[in-house]
Amino acid sequence: MITHLNGKLVEKNPTNLVIECGGIGYEVKISLNTFSAIKSEEAIKIFTQFVVREDAQILYGFATTDEREMFNHLISVSGIGPNTAMIMLSSLLPSDIAQAIVSEDVNTIKSVKGIGAKTAQRVIVDLKDKMAKFEFSSDNIFVENNTKRFEALTALVSLGFDKKAAEKALDKISTGEESVEELIKLSLKIL
Repeated sequence: MITHLNGKLVEKNPTNLVIECGGIGYEVKISLNTFSAIKSEEAIKIFTQFVVREDAQILYGFATTDEREMFNHLISVSGIGPNTAMIMLSSLLPSDIAQAIVSEDVNTIKSVKGIGAKTAQRVIVDLKDKMAKFEFSSDNIFVENNTKRFEALTALVSLGFDKKAAEKALDKISTGEESVEELIKLSLKIL
């Protein structure tokens, strides 16, 4: 399996890149989030997932391993193919997808073009246990086994607060030292 490419960025488009490695140009399909994250530098490292179908062999690229991991989780769901997963990753950050799954926010998942109510519910049912094991820090990087902030966010959302507002409140107060209860109380003062 091809896990990453480290080479020269030859071409950069919103949906794909061409990276030259050892004299060979690899076309890599990317999300808009990856497109935004990649600078127009000559040297580039991109994490990849190689997908083989009956009619094509496609290399998908990601700016972070977290985005690649979310892609793999999404394509494991019946009804979500690689192209739909890339549309989801272009519309939402991996952290937003994980939080929508854990908080069972069907509307956020349904907001992605091509995802209906049944597919959104299937994503939640299939991935909820997997997403509960992860927490995203404020810069959208996976941090395993650190669930305080995530539990506080879930509690605030279940109390009826807007998710984005709750995240901003938690970002203002979270130092990593607070208990879940302290995070909730301090956030409620801000909200």
